Amino acid sequence: MGEENKVTLYGMWASPFVWRVEIALKIKGIPYEYVEEDLKNKSQLLLQYNPVHKKVPVLVHNGKPIAESLVILEYIEETWKNGPKILPEDPYERAKVRFWASFIQQQLFDSMVSAAKSSGEAHEKAMKEAFEKLTVFEEGMKDFFPSGTPHFEDENIGFLDIVLCSLFGHHKAQEEAFGLKIIDPERHPLVYSWVTALNEVPAVKESLPPHEKMVALIQFLRRNSPHRSSEA
Repeated sequence: MGEENKVTLYGMWASPFVWRVEIALKIKGIPYEYVEEDLKNKSQLLLQYNPVHKKVPVLVHNGKPIAESLVILEYIEETWKNGPKILPEDPYERAKVRFWASFIQQQLFDSMVSAAKSSGEAHEKAMKEAFEKLTVFEEGMKDFFPSGTPHFEDENIGFLDIVLCSLFGHHKAQEEAFGLKIIDPERHPLVYSWVTALNEVPAVKESLPPHEKMVALIQFLRRNSPHRSSEA
């Protein structure tokens, strides 16, 4: 890989936002260097490349940094046009994908984070909200999958698939840590079959951490959340 087209990803193994970028790079067949960051002792390069948020992921292409996972996905799509498309060509279809990706990011993801950091009644409330939003998402996705059964060939997965599996690709680890079903095949059959199919895609398998490692992390975060200690 020549310096004229050098790609470096600054990330952290447990970040679902970093997983998104890794999956997209693999799907597009883009060679890249991965730099693992210690978020308790951030490198000077990370702070230099992302001075506003000081977070991962940061993609550096030919010395130019791009931050924020959804922005990076769009940059990858617009820069490497020869690989598989991750966004539709049609402007209306592209707008729908962006809308639902934003819904996952702002609604579902936030609800799941709230649930992970809480206990007791607060946890039950957060999970109830998450299930309600998941039902809204399930209904909205029926327009995308008229047959009701998502399937993928030759790693032909897109923007929305990437965002979804970054949240629910490890749903079994979430279920083990929370002690309850996150994606119920009876309540949300489309999302369940969708995530199950995505987890069989090689680029997804290669990008997501091992199950046991994620269970341990989620349990650690729940035990050490300040929200939990303040609730009796």
